[in-house]
Amino acid sequence: MTDVTPPAQAGFRMPAEWAPHERCFMAFPCRAELWGSGLEAARAAYAAVAHGVNEFEHVTMLVRPQDKPIAEKLLSRQIDLWEMPLNDSWARDFCPTFLQNGEGKIAGAAWRFNCWGENFPDYADDAKVAERVLDRLGARRFDAPFVLEGGAIHVDGEGTVLTTEECLLHPNRNPNLSRDEIEANLKAWLGVDTVLWLGCGYEGDDTNGHIDEIACFGAPGLVLMTECPDPDDPNFTVFRENFARLAEMRDAKGRRIEALRLPQPEKRMLNGLRLTLSYTNFFIANGGIVMSGFDDKADDTARGVLQEAFPDRKILQLPALPITAGGGGIHCITQQQPSGELAR
Repeated sequence: MTDVTPPAQAGFRMPAEWAPHERCFMAFPCRAELWGSGLEAARAAYAAVAHGVNEFEHVTMLVRPQDKPIAEKLLSRQIDLWEMPLNDSWARDFCPTFLQNGEGKIAGAAWRFNCWGENFPDYADDAKVAERVLDRLGARRFDAPFVLEGGAIHVDGEGTVLTTEECLLHPNRNPNLSRDEIEANLKAWLGVDTVLWLGCGYEGDDTNGHIDEIACFGAPGLVLMTECPDPDDPNFTVFRENFARLAEMRDAKGRRIEALRLPQPEKRMLNGLRLTLSYTNFFIANGGIVMSGFDDKADDTARGVLQEAFPDRKILQLPALPITAGGGGIHCITQQQPSGELAR
């Protein structure tokens, strides 16, 4: 069932990522011009993430029909394969953002997707994924009248959303909407009361500053943020400004925000472009955290910080360099469906 009513008006909101999940959605890598010679390595890395997440919860992998034989060789039979037309493999951004009402029933928001400001000309199939997933589930669907990606937002489940000005105010998304109008849309479609705006995101991020590359909620009142140690790195000033902003903010409950610092890995380049290596780009699973490892000296420190933030969850750190070669991380390739009966 489709609906153009703002979800909050219908009693729905986006739950925090640490709420219990029914499953995790992923999408099998397929864009040859993005991955190039790294496509095989990307597929193997995605498969490793799928198997890692599957230690904690069910995984459904979307896959193009022509790629299904390859996926079947790489993936355990415990991973469901849903055949679906795809252009790319970033499930966080083009899969539905799932919502929940006061009765615990689950629906989904289908954002308008324009391939991060039309980074690639062919994205028509990805723009239909949210609709197709929700229709296959038979879940109530709220069709948004504006462009948004799942990686651009992070909620605390108690009325607060975290985002960046660089992304949501970028003219390649919603050029006809003012900041106030975008904020009103976030409140109406995520069921939040407070929008916390950080400034810019990670240097070289072709999503124009997705929040999940630099910061995320670890709990209500707690934000994990990337800290850059090098004053000569462009991220140093940007991230310092974001810490200063956060220190002055209060969430929807009136709490000041505690910041837990995560180290930035050493700068790496690929084909002349900076890789967005980030430890905030992790997936919160049922009872676990699936995070990135970059063969970097900060890997162990970052794992320790996440264990401090999530003491009751098992931390699983997986090699993520083949994924970052495509422009994202583990959070970017996963999208959770919260537990609960589907709203029809």
